[in-house]
Amino acid sequence: MAAALTELSFTVSGRIARPRAEVYEAVADPAQLSRYFTTGGAQGRLEPGKPVMWDFHDFPGAFPVTVAEADPPRRIVIEWDGEATTGDRGNTRVVFEFESIDDDTRTLVTITETSWQPTPEGARAAFGNCQGWTGMLAALKAWLEHGINLREGFYK
Repeated sequence: MAAALTELSFTVSGRIARPRAEVYEAVADPAQLSRYFTTGGAQGRLEPGKPVMWDFHDFPGAFPVTVAEADPPRRIVIEWDGEATTGDRGNTRVVFEFESIDDDTRTLVTITETSWQPTPEGARAAFGNCQGWTGMLAALKAWLEHGINLREGFYK
């Protein structure tokens, strides 16, 4: 008998043709993140204990991001508010993992987000965020490898 589904989660990943430390910095540094992902801007470095705010043109209104863990250049864990979540505080958990491949000429970036209720509302929220993180990975690749901001003009 199969175990009951208690939580929805997803994982997306992609390879970026840049060294791991450079890719990590492009995610952790708010100035860089603002260039290709947070269309409304990012404030605060992704480090535990630092105030972080992200803003997006497609979801206007800056919102807080809590950094639960940072292990440069290997891993960043954030938490943020979500809809239909299983988190005690109404939040989800996002884990960014950076793996050096091909003698550190490329980096495998894996993003896992967890903590949605196994309901239609939880599925909608999870699918929406899965779309967002997939877009973020594509934008990160285009930015770091070619200097192109894929999100410019995409939402507004």
